[in-house]
Amino acid sequence: MVTTKAGGGTEPPGAEPVAAGRGGARTVASVSRSRGVRRPPSLGRVAVVVDQGSGFTKAGFAGEDQPRLVLKSSSLVPSWDRPVLPGALGCELAGGVARAHPIKHGVVVDWEALEGLWERLLLGGLRVCPEQWPVLVSDSPSAPPAGRERVAELLFEALAVPACHLASTALLALSSTGAFSGLSVEAGAGVCHATPIYAGHSWHEATFRLDVAGSTLSRYLRDLLVAACPELRLQALPRKAVTQLKKRCCYVSLDFEGDLHNPARHHPASFCLGNGGSVCLSSERFRCPEPIFQPSLLGQAEPGLPTMAFRALQRVPATLRTRLANTVVLAGGSTLFPGFPERLEMELQAQCRRHGSGAMQPRLVAKPGRGTAVWTGGSMVASLRSFQCRWMTRAMYQECGSRLVHEVFN
Repeated sequence: MVTTKAGGGTEPPGAEPVAAGRGGARTVASVSRSRGVRRPPSLGRVAVVVDQGSGFTKAGFAGEDQPRLVLKSSSLVPSWDRPVLPGALGCELAGGVARAHPIKHGVVVDWEALEGLWERLLLGGLRVCPEQWPVLVSDSPSAPPAGRERVAELLFEALAVPACHLASTALLALSSTGAFSGLSVEAGAGVCHATPIYAGHSWHEATFRLDVAGSTLSRYLRDLLVAACPELRLQALPRKAVTQLKKRCCYVSLDFEGDLHNPARHHPASFCLGNGGSVCLSSERFRCPEPIFQPSLLGQAEPGLPTMAFRALQRVPATLRTRLANTVVLAGGSTLFPGFPERLEMELQAQCRRHGSGAMQPRLVAKPGRGTAVWTGGSMVASLRSFQCRWMTRAMYQECGSRLVHEVFN
């Protein structure tokens, strides 16, 4: 399902609509030419910004406040675009379509599905000719370096874009607040990251990741509800309903053990299901997000997000720690739980005191729109005049190949 920016439509400034049609096995460039796309007169003044995530992919135009489109990454694709064997793991055939999951835990695992996703975003959603628009794409801080080469190849070879830029989601999240030094703490649908940024550069050696994120929490909430109400059959709790429950009813406890063992501190809430039934949540409301802080609840040995954030700060030189701790930027949909910023700040400060770093007082930046912070940062950065010399152009790609991404975007 695609949502458009309220009151805006999806026409880019200075662009003409792209006619609808099927892409077949041809490249996007040939598809757009066959559709008679007219070229926008504002070439070079506007860029397309894409934040590709495990759960949702956001796309829009540089300089705008909000993405024009928010598209589920694991969307249905036409079977003629991506032939799938019946019964293949992770795919479902129904009515000529297949379900593709191009990104898992922030890493691209299906490049063919990613190409189809971008084609639908650019041609069907934003209605632009890819050959005429520079594209800025977000990149996971812990993604394999070889993946950047594949992204460049896809953009230049399949989509035929004139220029591209790959930017770390951590840097873009920080940029959305106007800062270029600090600690970026991301919690999305598929992965969490804690990444120190100094002077606009990611500190890769100090980056930590946690694979417990929004999708994991949704599955955990489903298990909690079924355990509490055995009469609730799994088919009575579709994934979409569980996700809505999580977003509307759950919150982060500031005293998990105290709340857990004191029923008087539970705050029951009822939620109506689409089938006319209802479900009541009690301790499940604050137990659902807790694995981000305590992965051990899911049997995982990794430390929680506050510990990861502290370790990331400890990995940078001591002379920079206080400065970076003064700007701890939250980003991602899984940071939107009520109580999340307060709990993270509380535990991060406790870590500092416990390890003799009491002088380091972390200050969190938690903006209301942090669910789209990565895209917003990309929109801001790509619209800067000083940024225009940082594009990797088609001519550069043709001369040096995809390996150039490691020099241009390092």
